[in-house]
Amino acid sequence: MIRSMTGFASATGSSAPHSWSWELRSVNGKGLDIRVRAPDWIDGLEAGLRKRIGTAAARGNITCNLRLSREDSTAAMTVNAAQLQSVLSALSRIETEAMDAGVSLAPSKASDIVALRGVLEQSVTQDDGAALAKVLLSDFEAVVQDFDAMRASEGAALVEMLGGQLDEVEQLTAEAATLAEARKDEMAATLRSNLARVLDNVDGVDESRIAQELALLAVKADVTEEIDRLGAHVTAARDLIAQGGPIGRKFDFLMQEFNREANTLCSKAQNSALTAVGLALKALIDQMREQVQNVE
Repeated sequence: MIRSMTGFASATGSSAPHSWSWELRSVNGKGLDIRVRAPDWIDGLEAGLRKRIGTAAARGNITCNLRLSREDSTAAMTVNAAQLQSVLSALSRIETEAMDAGVSLAPSKASDIVALRGVLEQSVTQDDGAALAKVLLSDFEAVVQDFDAMRASEGAALVEMLGGQLDEVEQLTAEAATLAEARKDEMAATLRSNLARVLDNVDGVDESRIAQELALLAVKADVTEEIDRLGAHVTAARDLIAQGGPIGRKFDFLMQEFNREANTLCSKAQNSALTAVGLALKALIDQMREQVQNVE
């Protein structure tokens, strides 16, 4: 199966007192680049997410975002007995010394004492990070499956599109072969005419040397090899598609070979119809290369 490098999946989940949301997306990339944004206090979570993503994808720039929240945000308040005793002792001493000095103080209120620093403490519930990581990784499995299903669906669409484009390349290559065969007589006549013109206007020229040069020009104008290689590339591309799996790198290299043969065909054409076919091939190959950039 061929997969696209672009994909997206999202989901939400909860396990009291926590709730969370996932977002997993990927775009094209030369290799596999995984970026994870998750709470760093949950030991083993990021490593587990990276490992699972790595088993699902071979290439692409992949970003995984986890937003985690705690529902019971109100923490319990407790009295710090030692601090309270220290405060009460200090108040008793102050009141005693004030009475000895004849100073009258207003009675202390409980609210005043509670407001003093350290008397009341907010208890913080410690979460079990290992247990939470296990729950999150289990929930993440469905996200990865949705993500992979989207990439597989887009990959199937790419296969259909590339298959149609390969059919067009094959048709244009066959047309180029027909045109190249038809122009042989025309090129031979042109070469003979040029040879006769040179011989009529140059005295003492080495006819065999001129014939060799013209033969060399004829060889340079021959596009048989380019047409044969284009046909071979079409076969290789179809074999890659049938092979499936992460073939994007190989396919991209093959598209470079396609483009090289099309360029050479155009440069050797010396015929308007053949040139038109070569240009059509170049345009089609460029379209294919754009699609191949998405293949994993």
